[in-house]
Amino acid sequence: MNKKIYRELGQLTKDKTIWKQNIPYVASLLKNQSSQITAKAMWLLGEMGLQYPQEVAPYTEEIATFIDSDNDLLRERSANALGRIGRADCKLVMPFLKELFTLARDKSPNVRLSFIWASENIATNAPTLYMDCLPIFAELLNDENERVRIEAPEMFRVLGKRKPEFVRPYLEKLEYIATHDEVRVVRIHAQGAIKATLSKTNKIIKEPDAKTQMPVL
Repeated sequence: MNKKIYRELGQLTKDKTIWKQNIPYVASLLKNQSSQITAKAMWLLGEMGLQYPQEVAPYTEEIATFIDSDNDLLRERSANALGRIGRADCKLVMPFLKELFTLARDKSPNVRLSFIWASENIATNAPTLYMDCLPIFAELLNDENERVRIEAPEMFRVLGKRKPEFVRPYLEKLEYIATHDEVRVVRIHAQGAIKATLSKTNKIIKEPDAKTQMPVL
């Protein structure tokens, strides 16, 4: 690994004022022979993409190619980057969602964790993309890896705040986890998802649209 380049990326990460002008340079490092530098560049491109999605747009396809990498870290960072870019503009990552969803069953728990985190980012501003995808995240609620189980309820919290009708069919499962999971943080996150969903549901009921008298979603 070229330590000078790695340090340079570290400095770039800290100085957001020069992000925009350095996007092409960081993107050029996706072809670096060091997987650590490529991973670092992908992470930074994701953060840059959250701020400057159109400037990062030309590189999203190349970022998505790492979903098929044999390197666990590169698959992980590909998901991270697509999540941040997709949070800023979901249209930029929609062509790659099918590939991204293959990571839900990745052999690496860190990759599965990054898949959930990326999905939370995208769903924050584009929740309807996940209308039919909750069964995948319901499976991840029972993942064998503790860190994955900790993160999985957060997807239901994100959607529960925005589209509670998506989450309501899973409330019973979330309630069971909130009561029975052996890991305290998993229980807390499941409780948070339930609270977000019920809070939004109650708000919808209490605030009908003045014109239609139908619930405001």
